[in-house]
Order: sequence, then C-alpha cells, then structure tokens
Amino acid sequence: MEKTKSSLHSPTNGGLTTILSIDGGGIRGIIEGVSLEFLESELQRLDGTSTGGLVTLMLATPDENNRPLFAAKDILPFYLKHCPKIFHQPRSLIGKIKHCLKGLVRPKYNGKYFHKLVKEKLGDKHLHDTLTNVVIPTVDIKPPRPVIFSSYELKRHPSLDALLSDICIGTSAAPPYLPAHQFRSTTSTSKSREFNLIDGGVAANNPASIAIKEAEKEILKKNPGCGNEELHKRILLISLGTGTANDEEEYDAKEVARWGAFQWLIGPHWSSPVVHMCIKVTGGILDYHTQCVLEDVQSHGHYLRIQDDTLSGSLASVDIATNKNLNDLVKVGEALLKKPVSRLDSDTSETEPLPLETNAEALVRMAKILSEERARRIQEESSSSENSGRTPSQK
Repeated sequence: MEKTKSSLHSPTNGGLTTILSIDGGGIRGIIEGVSLEFLESELQRLDGTSTGGLVTLMLATPDENNRPLFAAKDILPFYLKHCPKIFHQPRSLIGKIKHCLKGLVRPKYNGKYFHKLVKEKLGDKHLHDTLTNVVIPTVDIKPPRPVIFSSYELKRHPSLDALLSDICIGTSAAPPYLPAHQFRSTTSTSKSREFNLIDGGVAANNPASIAIKEAEKEILKKNPGCGNEELHKRILLISLGTGTANDEEEYDAKEVARWGAFQWLIGPHWSSPVVHMCIKVTGGILDYHTQCVLEDVQSHGHYLRIQDDTLSGSLASVDIATNKNLNDLVKVGEALLKKPVSRLDSDTSETEPLPLETNAEALVRMAKILSEERARRIQEESSSSENSGRTPSQK
C-alpha cells in the first residue's frame, strides 16, 4: 500500500491515497505476478520509472541503494524458480503416498528452504524500513486473534516493528502446508512481545478491506471533517486475486441433515466441507463488504478487482508446484488480462462481467492515473523544497 509522504490535499488538486491489495494463495500468486508485470510495464512506458513501491513486503524492501529489492518483473521468475523447492513434489507413487500420510499428522512441508530464502533476501530489515506503507494481516494463535502489521500503527504499537522476514514467514504459514512461526519483537525501550503466527488468509485472504480502513484512518487524521464521499474520492485501489475454484462440491440440506462431526470435518471425499465452506463464505463476505465500501470509489473509476473464479483441478491448488502447473498458471494470468472487468453481484454472490473494458485496458487506465499522481507529488515536493529555502519576504 502506498501513501504520499506529504499532507493530503483536496481531490481536485490530486492527493490520492493509492493502494495495491494482493491476495494470498500459495503458488497461485503467479496469476497476480502476470498482472503486476503488466502494470509495471505500463508505468515504465508512461514515466520511465520502477513501481516497486506499489507492491507489499518483498517489493517494498530497500536494497543497499535504498531502491526496491524486487521489481514486479521479478515476481514470475521468483515463483518459477523457488516454488518447486518450497513445495517439493514427490515423483514416485510410494513417495506420494508417504507425502499424503505425513500431511495427516504434521505440516506437508517443513518450510526450511522457504525460511532460509526469505531471511537471505530480507536480511535485518524491519517494518519501519519499508519504502512505502504496508499493511499485512496475520493470525496469532496464542491467544487466537488477528494481528495487522501496519506501517501506520508503528508509533502507537512499536512492538509491531518486527523483522520483515519474520512477518513474511508468519503470514505465509498456511495450515496444513507450512508450520506456524514463533518469534519475538523487541522495541527500542527493550520491551519484548512474542508472536505465534499462521497465514493471514485464515482471517482475510483478500486484505483490501483492511487496507482501506488503514488508509481512511490516516486521511481522517489530517482531514477530520472529511465525509464518506469526499473520503472515498481520495482512494485508488487495485485488488489482485489468486483465483478461486469453480469445482467445489455442493451439498443440499437433505444430504447433510444426517451428518455428524466426522462427515463435516472429513467429508465424503476427504474434502473437509466445513473448512472449505468457512473459507469460501468468509471470502465472499469480505468481497461483498469491500465492494459496498468502495461504491463511491468505483463510481470515480478508482477501484479495480482482478479475479478468476474458474480454476479447477491442479490449477486451484496452492502447492502443486510442478513445472507444468506453474506454466499453466502463467497462461491463466495472461488470459485473465484479456477478460472483461467483472464485479460481484450482491444478490447471487457471483461475479458478472462488465463489457466496458478488459482487465488489461483497466490496468492501462489505472497506470495513467498513478503516473499523473506521481508527477503531481514530485511537483509538490519540488515546490515545497523551493519555498522552504526562501525567506518570508520572498514568498
């Protein structure tokens, strides 16, 4: 998530708070990577600069030159290179059986390669080091509660200023795939706080609504009299999804009326109906809430949600990291750019296409707005610097 460093201004003079929201979804992040690379290429075409500050965590981490450690174009190569090692797939039949049995009593993957990789890439950087403001949802299991690592909250809650590597590992610890992550964060006054984290997707796989609330709080701090309509004019949101399955089993009340705990937890085909229903319904509620909040934003053309709800088979998995499946996900991402923009129908809870523009065309339009906003900020900062160097009589 990105916010201007200078004070916010009236929408007629610019002053947009720009947000990039990225869903979780394991290897399906490849789908988002395609959209990110396309958006970056459009911004480079328009103003010749990198857009690393648009994406969260790893892309917001500074290198030794205080530039983004990663660019959006690095996302796909990163996934294609490292996912097969993070989610190692056994090849033999016996190996696959052992892998499945292991997953019944412990995490499917030990996470050692992933943890080492993240620590090497992010080093000793903390949340306050990010090049842009970020909001990262996680779940603490001791006691169970959501924990939001937000740049905006560091002054009030300095214990949130943890290592970026710990935050990244924690918010990626999706049960039952990767182990939960425990670490301590110590403040400048030597106060220590323990975290026991699992995947933030358990609470909010689509973090857009959380990011919006954090942005709204910051805008209202500087503009306490700002009404809802005026508030939402100041927000631009691009929300990228990792796709959802269209082949999930459906049940009717007559069928499940006789079910007990075993059927609800295990299901007729080892499909964990209650777990999948909770995830599906929670995601639907979050999407609906986000859309309701952003009706004003959407009316100004400042909201774009890119999501594919037609995934099936291996494409819908979060961990089948075979070369074929990873390359097929790239194709899904490329095809998604050519599809029309869609929105959630509040009556049917299904997405409906809006034939006015494709996702690619919408990203081009958004890139132009972002480029203009960036130029406005540079001009404003330049003017502020010139004015600060003058004496009062010169103003």
